[in-house]
Amino acid sequence: MATFISVPLKKSSEVDLVKPLSKFVTATYPAAEEQADYIRSVEELNKLRKSALGRPLDKHESSLEILLRYYDQLCAVEPKFPFSENQLCLTFTWKDAFDKGSLFGGSVKLALASLGYEKTCVLFNGAALASQIASEQNLDSDEGLKAAAKYYQLASGAFGHIKDTVLSALNREPTMDISPETVGTLSLIMLAQAQEVFFLKATADKMKDAIIAKLANQTADFYGDAFKQCQYKENLPKYFYFQEVLPVLAAKHCIMQANAELHQSLLAKQKKRFGEEIARLQHATELVKTVASRYDEYVSVKDLSDKISRALTAAKKDNDFIYHDRVPEVKDLEHIGKAALVKATAITPPLSTKFTDLFEKMVPMAVQQSMSVYSQRKAETVNRLVGTMREATNLCNGVLVSLNLPAALEDLSGDSIPQSIVEKARAIVQQGGLQSIEQLIRDLPELLTRNREILDESLKMLGDEESTDSELRSKFSQRWTRTPSGDLYKPLRAEGGNFRSVLDKAVQADQVVRERYNTHCEMIALLCKPEADLTAAIPSANPVKTLQGSEVVSVLRSQLAQLEEVKKEREGLEVEIKGVAFDMSFSFLTALAQDGAINEEALSMSQLDQSYGSYSQRVQASLRSQEELLGKVQASHQEFSKLKQSNSEANDREEVLKKLASAHDSYVEITSNLREGTKFYNDLTEILLKFQNKCSDIIFARKTERDELLKDLQQSIAREPSAPSFNVPAYQTNPAPTAADPTPAPRTVFGLGRGEGGLMHPLKHDPPNRTS
Repeated sequence: MATFISVPLKKSSEVDLVKPLSKFVTATYPAAEEQADYIRSVEELNKLRKSALGRPLDKHESSLEILLRYYDQLCAVEPKFPFSENQLCLTFTWKDAFDKGSLFGGSVKLALASLGYEKTCVLFNGAALASQIASEQNLDSDEGLKAAAKYYQLASGAFGHIKDTVLSALNREPTMDISPETVGTLSLIMLAQAQEVFFLKATADKMKDAIIAKLANQTADFYGDAFKQCQYKENLPKYFYFQEVLPVLAAKHCIMQANAELHQSLLAKQKKRFGEEIARLQHATELVKTVASRYDEYVSVKDLSDKISRALTAAKKDNDFIYHDRVPEVKDLEHIGKAALVKATAITPPLSTKFTDLFEKMVPMAVQQSMSVYSQRKAETVNRLVGTMREATNLCNGVLVSLNLPAALEDLSGDSIPQSIVEKARAIVQQGGLQSIEQLIRDLPELLTRNREILDESLKMLGDEESTDSELRSKFSQRWTRTPSGDLYKPLRAEGGNFRSVLDKAVQADQVVRERYNTHCEMIALLCKPEADLTAAIPSANPVKTLQGSEVVSVLRSQLAQLEEVKKEREGLEVEIKGVAFDMSFSFLTALAQDGAINEEALSMSQLDQSYGSYSQRVQASLRSQEELLGKVQASHQEFSKLKQSNSEANDREEVLKKLASAHDSYVEITSNLREGTKFYNDLTEILLKFQNKCSDIIFARKTERDELLKDLQQSIAREPSAPSFNVPAYQTNPAPTAADPTPAPRTVFGLGRGEGGLMHPLKHDPPNRTS
């Protein structure tokens, strides 16, 4: 009676993991050594998939180890790569394990860009292979019994895990073989078979009849539950009905109940309850007769039937001649206890014994994303502090320019160029003068145009594919089952819209810089001229040498020196602020390990406050010092102005000196803005090229998926009848001969571990009612 059900494996199409994963690694990890390590790991992952799915697997533990190792690696790699339809898009195609297709079309298959789908199908194959390995065990040996029980429990756990996770993993209707109803039923069947193996072991070990009876009764219950699942679930694969599964479950339910009654009768005999012994043996006889009459082509009960018959004959003879004990009705017998020794194996990776994560050093995507957001927060903090200091410095320079300081103190002779103006002119010439700044201005439109072209081409690719998808959806209607491109591309279009907005703002900022340059262009050009030409261009004024030794001039010079010191301190402070570094990956990894999630905002804000809190205080102190010194400078300048002789020539000269000082400050700021703009456009070009690659990759994946779906639809249409069914007149047909017995069906992959199988006429089989 050693008949066990095993499950066929699903078949998968080949998938190239190397190209898309390597592209992601190259784009995400710029360090050459790190990049090379991860690309080697990607190649190993691709080899592992081919070993697990690209060839027929032997019914051996080593083959199961490869399957489970690939499943473990998928679980480990899932949080480290952004697998999704609109990011890292990998399409996996799997055939239904129970659908064998037809002559004119292939079997049912499903293609999804979902790593969860791949994991589900791989785990299904692990469970299926475990069931096949278990059914191949030698149940006459203790080692074989232990191995069979182990693998059936693993299969039960794996099928049960799929039942609980498949809908959330796929986010759409699965093929029938991995539907919750199917795998739930398979899980029950595997658990029942594991319990049966324990019953066989207990029998072989000649354990007490009371224990064996309970084990058999529990096994009968498990088979009964599995039978009911098959009987009342209309959306199970047809193989459950048209192959050996349903009749075998019904037969085993009866057989195990008969075994329970047999061993309980032996216990009754030991307790000298001879009437109960006979009643239980009679019930066992009815059960095996039912199996022999209904399910004889699936399982043999001859040995069990003979054993029960001999025991019943002997019991009746002894009772008739010696004991004369009353034989009770079956319904009045005491219920047999139950003992479950099996439990579905919990699916907690790693499942393989030799698993080593190929991407052990790679941080999970949750950490990568948190690091990215943290970097943005850090950049915003640095920019805020640096921006605050630069604004303060510009304000200080503006105030000094409006007061013509320090030029006014250096210009007491009234005819020579103030030293500060000479230094400003020299600095502009050293930085390239007008030629340098005009070249930067000419470069910006070219950089802008290049970025716009990349963005436009990326969005056009999405639009073209979306149009094709819409046309096919309109043509095939509900048959076009894949996710609409319009829905899938929403995040990409939003990202593209953000880039468009960034470029528009950049254009406005560029225009402001150009206008400022045009305003100061004339004075910048003057500062670029030789010193003699610069001297000639500045109006002369009457000397005010009497002020050279005055106290107010000394005070002003001291205050200006203090302001310069404040500005120099800021430059050093800016370098310090930009140099602050802290690796948040450890904090994020710790949080992920402890809590299963990362509260990025709380962790980042805490660290930023700790890292930049003291710098923020120093920036504010610098602003207060400047404000106080500027107040003193303005007061001293008022006193200086009263003492200084005022005339039209002096006013004209002072106005030109102010414009020259302002032109220098504007040159420095405009040059800085233009260089930052150039860097911004170049950096944006790299980002947009990555965006373009992302769009190109997803469109390629969608095209592959589209071609696969079109092929399936064409095969499906080819299988459909070309005309409606019609009735054939009776005289044109020959009466079919009646058959006394059902015709045996050919053997299939999904069937029995031992024994011959066949096709049952009825789709439902009713096991006898349980009475004990």
